[in-house]
Amino acid sequence: MKRKHSLALAALMGLAMTVTACGSDDGGESAGDGGTSQSGGAEGKIGVILPDTESSVRWESADRPALAEAFEAAGVEYDIQNAEGDAERMTQIADTMIGDGVTVLAIVNLDSESGAAIQEKASSQGVATIDYDRLTLGGSAEYYVSFDNTVVGELQGQGLADCLGEKDANIVYLNGSPTDNNATLFAEGAHSVLDGMSNYKVVGEQAVPDWDNEEAATIFQQLYTAANGKVDGVLAANDGLAGAAIGILEGNGQAGKVPVTGQDATVEGLQNVLAGTQCMTVYKSATQEAEALAEAAIALVNGDEAETTGTTTDSEGGRDVPSILLEPQSITKDNVGDVIEDGGQKAEDVCTGEFEKLCADAGIS
Repeated sequence: MKRKHSLALAALMGLAMTVTACGSDDGGESAGDGGTSQSGGAEGKIGVILPDTESSVRWESADRPALAEAFEAAGVEYDIQNAEGDAERMTQIADTMIGDGVTVLAIVNLDSESGAAIQEKASSQGVATIDYDRLTLGGSAEYYVSFDNTVVGELQGQGLADCLGEKDANIVYLNGSPTDNNATLFAEGAHSVLDGMSNYKVVGEQAVPDWDNEEAATIFQQLYTAANGKVDGVLAANDGLAGAAIGILEGNGQAGKVPVTGQDATVEGLQNVLAGTQCMTVYKSATQEAEALAEAAIALVNGDEAETTGTTTDSEGGRDVPSILLEPQSITKDNVGDVIEDGGQKAEDVCTGEFEKLCADAGIS
């Protein structure tokens, strides 16, 4: 693991926070929809392209503000934009960022093919790249910053097993997008836990293109019908897909009776966990991930090497990508408060209306 950058970053963060505390005299400003800023710290500019606003609310509600805060604290110029689920738009944004002088470009790819092409173009222009949250297979990123996504799947698999218990049960898998390498890792992790349990039978499994929640509802309805309604548990890859499955289960009088997993600890996901219609979710601190990306990006800006936790195999590129992999956390009704306390969500957003009493019962105020 590389630690060359740690002391320099600590000093830089301390200086930036001192300047921020004094007010806005540093000349920093916020600009338009792209979310650009120049704080006058590290030399260089960092571009980040988020994937969409549909697959999960996390990208705009959690990642964008966490990234902006981390970059501003470090005093580095940045530009954060969203591709809105359009690979061509992501390519156009990347071209514009490169033309505007970014020295480091981080992307959450929409698919590995377009992501790899963006990274190849960036490299030809002397721009370093980082894979954020999703690994670009066949890409050329200097670093990969994410959570351990196999562990995410393992937590989901174990969470579903804990909710089902030792009874015989029919399971449906509602997996994430087939173009997202993370979705593959989530499914692999979940299968590694559940496949060894002989009392569970998989009666349906399908990936949801582009993590589309509306399409997920249609797919789950088809899987539910094909199983003649004999579904005892749902391994849903994130909270959005979980919500789609729960909607179908509600229509069949089974919501709360059939445990459903999730991921991202969204407001809706946490509310479903509190209500008992979703048995668990997986929390991945956006602040922690954003800070890890900021540290790696600033290291590249300064010509240093980032501290890594290991490597991740790129099966298509035939290489091991230096990685910063963080540890996710399983969230059930018993520890929903952990997400609130960590700042992952606000109590006033989760504990509204009918959920106010459920929050109080869970010790959340």
